[in-house]
Amino acid sequence: MEWLLDPNIWVGLLTLVVLEIVLGIDNLIFIAILADKLPPHQRDRARLIGLSLALVMRLGLLTIVSWLVTLTTPLFSIASFSFSGRDLILLLGGLFLLLKATSELHERLEGTPHQQSSSKTYASFAVVVAQIIVLDAVFSLDAVITAIGMVDELPVMMAAVVISMAMMMWASKPLTRFVSAHPTVVVLCLSFLLMIGLTLTAEGLGFKIPKGYLYAAIGFSIVIEFFNQLARRSSLKNEARLPLRDRTADAVLRLLGDRKRSEHHDADDHNTADDSQAAFGPEERNMVSGVLTLGARSIRSIMTPRAEISWVNLDDDPSVIQQLLRETPHSFFPVSRGQLDNTLGVARAKDLMADMMDGSDFNHLPCLREPIIVHEATGVLHAMEILKTSRGQLVLVTDEYGMIQGLLTPIDILEAIAGEFPDEDEHPAIEAIAPNHWRVDGATDLHYLAQVVESDALLAHSKGFTSIAGLLLDLFGTLPEVGASMTLDDLRFDITAMANRRITRVDITRLSHTEPHTS
Repeated sequence: MEWLLDPNIWVGLLTLVVLEIVLGIDNLIFIAILADKLPPHQRDRARLIGLSLALVMRLGLLTIVSWLVTLTTPLFSIASFSFSGRDLILLLGGLFLLLKATSELHERLEGTPHQQSSSKTYASFAVVVAQIIVLDAVFSLDAVITAIGMVDELPVMMAAVVISMAMMMWASKPLTRFVSAHPTVVVLCLSFLLMIGLTLTAEGLGFKIPKGYLYAAIGFSIVIEFFNQLARRSSLKNEARLPLRDRTADAVLRLLGDRKRSEHHDADDHNTADDSQAAFGPEERNMVSGVLTLGARSIRSIMTPRAEISWVNLDDDPSVIQQLLRETPHSFFPVSRGQLDNTLGVARAKDLMADMMDGSDFNHLPCLREPIIVHEATGVLHAMEILKTSRGQLVLVTDEYGMIQGLLTPIDILEAIAGEFPDEDEHPAIEAIAPNHWRVDGATDLHYLAQVVESDALLAHSKGFTSIAGLLLDLFGTLPEVGASMTLDDLRFDITAMANRRITRVDITRLSHTEPHTS
């Protein structure tokens, strides 16, 4: 037992333990990948069986050191290549690693055998254990030969093997869990196995590749993957700061195939093929987008603005009122006196017409209903609940000073989801006058316009504005003149009409599709 007091023995033991762990990492990585192919309740057992077999195999090989030495004796030669028993084992093991790692990479990248679903097909326990045994034989031989070359005492070799395998068993479960949870790490580990398989194959053919090159490449890749994981974690943290509703909406839109317009410019040929095979058309995607973004919008963005409200002024002559009721295709009207803000109530057109024909006093009209008033800061979803109880009646929207800013009807909610439904007395807010060229009403809703022209820049620069006129006024910084133009994210906006200090019509052209002029 005097050798226990020899410091060289302990240094050799420590060095050998480190080398055994390094050499065993390859085996551990492959066991982790193979164990992931089993049902969850069998993975721990397969992992422990694999490492236990590796321990038994290495201890058994150490007890027959004299036989291992004979493995280096050439058995036969082919041309200039001489093959020993060790060379054949390394050659076969290397080819097996190359074949297995390549097939695993193919399956991982193709995704078919590893798709996460309730009907996932798992590998047989016996098949996985058999593959682990084959790999154990190859890696154990390499590790044992390294041990023999490092120290001379058999107890020290066995102690180093037991300590290294115990540490790998302890680390195997978190490593397996980490590898299973990170697909990119699996691909990286399979790439390592390809490198190791190439090294073993070359060594079996007599070409010695210094292990330092291999470990340097593996170490460098691990450092790069470490930074990738840090960047991914940081990205997930930033994404987690977004409300769950917004993240869910973005995920659904990605599933529907909603893509930014800039992506369409990169490969027109691919886009043609994608569009022909798309599961959802643009109109369907726009409708789903309208539903998912409805809760985040303000009433101001979907209501009929004050300037477009048709209302009854009781101070007008009855003939004027009757003409208004006949010519306007609305069923409900705000009824006011003198100005819109002096609202007396809301009346159905046919009831108001009947009261006027009956000669009812304008100061006490039986048809008048109490107006439903909401503040402009009210959420759209809450306003929908109010509309459900209004029995078809419109809802007036006021600001903090009690001034009427607009009105809301069920059709406004529908238009926010499915697009515009013009009345008989209205023109479409957006007219396509040529490919990638639109004529747009100044009061057009920005969300609707962004869907039609497929540009997220409009919403990104909205700053709370709900119409294209409000956005352009902010971008110009002053009231523009007819003929003024503005460019924003591949779109050119030309002011074509003004009225009462507001923009009433805009022409929008996509610059990337504008044909060059030729003389």
